[in-house]
Amino acid sequence: MPKVTIDGHQIEVPDGTTILQAARMIGGPIVPPAMCYYSTLKTSGGYCRTCIVKVSKGSEKDPRPMPKPVASCRTTVMDGMEVQNITSPEVVEARKGVVEFLLLNHPLDCPICDQAGECHLQDLAYEHGMAKTRYEFERRTFEKIDIGGKIKLHMTRCILCYRCVKVADQVTNSRVHGVMNRGDVAEISTYIENVIENDFSGNVIDVCPVGALTDKTFRFQSRIWNVNPMDAHRDCPKCAGKVTLWMKGDVVARVSARKDKYAEVIDWICNECRFEKKELQDWVIEGPTNIERHSVISQNHYTLKEPSHKPVLNAVDAVDSSSTSNSGN
Repeated sequence: MPKVTIDGHQIEVPDGTTILQAARMIGGPIVPPAMCYYSTLKTSGGYCRTCIVKVSKGSEKDPRPMPKPVASCRTTVMDGMEVQNITSPEVVEARKGVVEFLLLNHPLDCPICDQAGECHLQDLAYEHGMAKTRYEFERRTFEKIDIGGKIKLHMTRCILCYRCVKVADQVTNSRVHGVMNRGDVAEISTYIENVIENDFSGNVIDVCPVGALTDKTFRFQSRIWNVNPMDAHRDCPKCAGKVTLWMKGDVVARVSARKDKYAEVIDWICNECRFEKKELQDWVIEGPTNIERHSVISQNHYTLKEPSHKPVLNAVDAVDSSSTSNSGN
């Protein structure tokens, strides 16, 4: 198996592993950001270029460095390869340019956007963005449209990561939307004004890294850091039934799929679980969702416990427990 060194950390990985996957195996701050790559979606990645890295040594057989930064999500590891991410000023500056490009047409909607607090572009803008823009031309704008009974599309915010298109292709039983046109006028839209109505269409909301696709049942109800995420499950004939309930007091404000530390969905959920099961008695509450401490969602929330020590609670006990923990923090 090939060995690769990323920012001084060496790891042995299976053949066919990409640089990004190898970095995730190591973990920590050396992992490149990714806006379009999704490990469970085939052919994803290679669109946004936020995951670029510098290959300072190609391999043991050919130690020459690669002439320019490469997309780590699409570049396969070779034995003896040496990679620089956060240790390369060149990469940091190049990533800053990529973020500036992504923000050219992106509106300053953070104060009113439902994605604020869990937006990957917001995080990148904070880490690499500039205080002012050099863009002098009119930004492209689109009308907000409903592409489903409970899904609203803000195309003006879209960065064309293609994740929602790949979910429709690979997870749902039919796809009625895609990328129309090319270049500066490219946009996500539906074919002949069709609407997305299949059972798993709501997953396009979860994979969107910005606030382009939003849940109409949760729009403008609450800021994400003012609700408590709780792991819950139910017996569902359509999906795994394992979700995150976003609680505001004893009210279920939003239901979303559970995600890993890279904000990728662990189990896809159906629209019935997502949009129709908004009562506590519909769910068995397992306990507070494990949120990383650096996330704004974890601020002013309950004290997190190790998952192995969390008992399965009923709905009433879980809400009472969450309220007590909140008051202590």
